[in-house]
Amino acid sequence: MSLPICQNYIGGQWMPASSSATTPVFNPSTGEIIATCPVGTCVDAEAAIAAAAAAFPAWRDTPPVDRARVFFRYRHLIEQNFERITALICREHGKTAIEAKGDLHRGLENVEYACGIPTLLMGDTLENIARGVDCETMNQPLGVCVGITPFNFPAMVPLWMFPLGIACGNTFVFKPSEKVPLTAIALVELLIEAGLPKGVMNLVHGGREVVDTLLTHPTVKAISFVGSTPVAKHIHETGTRHGKRVQANGGAKNYIVIMPDADMGKTVENLATAAFGCAGERCMAGSTAITVGAAADKLLPDLITAAKAIKVGPTDRAAQPHMGAVITAAHRDRIASLVDSGESEGAKILADGRTLKVSEAPAGFYFGPTIVDDVRDHMALAREEVFGPVLNVIRMDDLDAAIETTNRSAFGNGAAIFTNSGQAAREFKHRVKAGMIGINVGVPATMAMFPFTGWDDSFFGDLHIQGKEAVQFYTRQKVVSTRWFSEGVGDVWKK
Repeated sequence: MSLPICQNYIGGQWMPASSSATTPVFNPSTGEIIATCPVGTCVDAEAAIAAAAAAFPAWRDTPPVDRARVFFRYRHLIEQNFERITALICREHGKTAIEAKGDLHRGLENVEYACGIPTLLMGDTLENIARGVDCETMNQPLGVCVGITPFNFPAMVPLWMFPLGIACGNTFVFKPSEKVPLTAIALVELLIEAGLPKGVMNLVHGGREVVDTLLTHPTVKAISFVGSTPVAKHIHETGTRHGKRVQANGGAKNYIVIMPDADMGKTVENLATAAFGCAGERCMAGSTAITVGAAADKLLPDLITAAKAIKVGPTDRAAQPHMGAVITAAHRDRIASLVDSGESEGAKILADGRTLKVSEAPAGFYFGPTIVDDVRDHMALAREEVFGPVLNVIRMDDLDAAIETTNRSAFGNGAAIFTNSGQAAREFKHRVKAGMIGINVGVPATMAMFPFTGWDDSFFGDLHIQGKEAVQFYTRQKVVSTRWFSEGVGDVWKK
């Protein structure tokens, strides 16, 4: 049987890519190839940019209220097709049904936020800023904007970008991950059905050649990116060197500090979700637990039991596991190699996901929940983003040492503390170097109305994704000072 080949959407038309070269799209649950995605060339990227540029003047001049109405209809269509889209996410990504629904729900929140664009775009005014002079600000769109998205949240991350970018009056070129293109196509199809004019949204598949064209093309004004830190740094450096606004979200190594006075039952529950939810493939995953003092002995027995009780299996069928596969066989092998390196350097494996076998799907890309104790700072397992269901455990004597260890990380997405002490919580939130802090919250990812505030090597740029910062990112401010001279006014009106 021939496999479906994903098409580009350019200027209001679905069309094949300019190159016949493709990459496979897998169902991680089974290891089967379910589609192919074009590698793409600069020809495809340039065509998408040209279509977006041609559509920009008319869309820029469309009243914000009318733009918002498109997204009200879009929200309704996503809700109508909710089960179909979440099934796609399960099939091409390997998330469980619950995780896929969460992925789409969090994206839908950003669509809802974009529906408020008439209010979000309002400027400021000051009458009589100087004698007879009034001043006002207005927020105007930039032009052609680009979104380059990763595999790990096929719906949420794209919906972080294009709804608000388009609602602000820009036109858009969307380059999804080649690993999860089917969800991206479904999202664009519904946007077309919502009545978005031709050329306002364009989808182009491809690899580095397509990305580099989008980064360097003079017509592109802004680039939003989510992915690994090395790629985020390249995106930021290349885009800004070519005069573009860039918000580039990179990787993370998120620390969760557990104090001896924490509610251990709730902590185990939250820590297991933070570390093993979405098979650890998220930039807000709780990848390292720092136990302070006696916390380790209180926490670890129940945490190990909880990890070993997690059922892992295929997510593309009615009977659902607790955790699905990771995205590819190569990624599974990389996770295993990092755990191997930690063990060879003296760390202790308390729960071992390397030996996991899933009898009903033997060719799937599975890696079980893993807990590694006595991890040290010098280990690759401690320094590198694993992006899998692996929890490191580092033992510390006191909170000061835990904060110092957290702050030595090059990353700065999130950090959390579990405690019943207000003093410890306050000390932690003020001193820890991370953009998103959780207090008895294991995954402190922000919602649509707040910015996703990564720091250090977790973010390159000035204005973050989501919230008011994203409105600022997708617009530029104009300040107008106005004076009307009164001399001769009466004569003018008489005429």
